[in-house]
Amino acid sequence: MTSAELDIRPATLDDRPAVERLWLLFRHDLSEFGGQLPNPDGTFRSEWLEAAFSADEDWAPYLFRLGEHPVGFAFVRGLDTPTRVLNSFFVVRAARRSGVGLRGIRDVVARHPGEWEIPFQDVNTGAARFWRRVATELVGDAWSEEARPVPERPDLAPDCWISFRYPSP
Repeated sequence: MTSAELDIRPATLDDRPAVERLWLLFRHDLSEFGGQLPNPDGTFRSEWLEAAFSADEDWAPYLFRLGEHPVGFAFVRGLDTPTRVLNSFFVVRAARRSGVGLRGIRDVVARHPGEWEIPFQDVNTGAARFWRRVATELVGDAWSEEARPVPERPDLAPDCWISFRYPSP
């Protein structure tokens, strides 16, 4: 698989059904690290999905496609604040380790220069390696990392938050 055909663009309301299906895969992947079970109807909590597709200008959803295939998404929040937050990021397993994730995040971050924060779970070792590599690729060693408690979940290990300024000064 080549990432040369990768299309990264703002997601529209027409894209929402595809992103909703990817959302279920994303939340399923994360359930391993937080113990969240699906709702009785088989869905997972979706308030971030709802916010990303709302008219709130603080949020921006992005869809990643390889040809006609939806392969990932990113939700950015904090667009009307000094710091952007990568709220959610997902690449389907078949497209991982092919450059899709790195190319996708580079594109999304470049669309919103300034201060950035990217949270992840350190127990998700693949994600932890990926996000530390992303920070280094984007800004060299001009990034920091801190552990922050998960709100309303004292039973979980703290999330890791990477912070940097893009473009780097």
